[in-house]
Amino acid sequence: MHSVVLTKGVPDFREGQVSFDEDGHLERGATPTVMNPNDEFALQAALQTKVKQGGRVSVMSMGPPGYESVLEEAMSVYADDLYLLSDREMAAADTWSTSITLSAGIENIDGDPDIVFAGFKTADGETGQTGPQTSWCLDRPIVTHVISLEVDEEEGRLRAKRLVEGDVDEIETVEAPLPAFVVTDPEFEPSYRRAEHRLRHKRLRSETEDRVENYEDHLTSWSAEELDLDPDFIGLDGSPTIVSGVDPIPKAPSEREATMVEPDDEAGMEQVLETMRPLAGGD
Repeated sequence: MHSVVLTKGVPDFREGQVSFDEDGHLERGATPTVMNPNDEFALQAALQTKVKQGGRVSVMSMGPPGYESVLEEAMSVYADDLYLLSDREMAAADTWSTSITLSAGIENIDGDPDIVFAGFKTADGETGQTGPQTSWCLDRPIVTHVISLEVDEEEGRLRAKRLVEGDVDEIETVEAPLPAFVVTDPEFEPSYRRAEHRLRHKRLRSETEDRVENYEDHLTSWSAEELDLDPDFIGLDGSPTIVSGVDPIPKAPSEREATMVEPDDEAGMEQVLETMRPLAGGD
């Protein structure tokens, strides 16, 4: 059983971490990048599949060389190997040209993956389009909003519980033949009811924690040329989307007031000690 998990690097939206230029455009080079939070649910689903079915979990991302840190973060959750699709020709891609590139990367992996997993929306674009569009490029059946998953490798099928149109009060069970594409919902919860599965999960998590220390040894990078991609269909040239503007994310208002005290301010430091002493269990 071979699973491929798609992930993306997104700006670190924690307060004070996002940089915008004077026109309100995001300065990605000046903004720290982290793994898209929703992609962790896809990683958890792939890990559950490996725990119960065995096999291999690959993680793939498209982005600049700096996205290696995103793949490193993904491996800390779980991955056997990593793939980075990186080339200037791929830059400024919308979801459509990104999907074309990712599908070419998946098809370039040795063997046809049984399941491709993707997270539900990214924290920066929030379109939710890349997963379904990649599935369309691969001509695979897709199941979205998945909250639980079981795979029957012998029958070559998966069974999933999914939210109906995102409604947490309505759940349906569906089946799909393998190979398939799965988009996990943020409500996804892995299930390890058998003791052997819990023990295997613990062992695999320990192994990936050791592996992440030398994640570069498990990383393969491919350029547009190596993937035999037509420049007219990738990156900015292959992107039909026109972005009219970007709304900056405002910082949350502070809920607390702070008083600055210098170390050489004896009176101020004494007041700090008097305030903190009851909290530290003193008199």
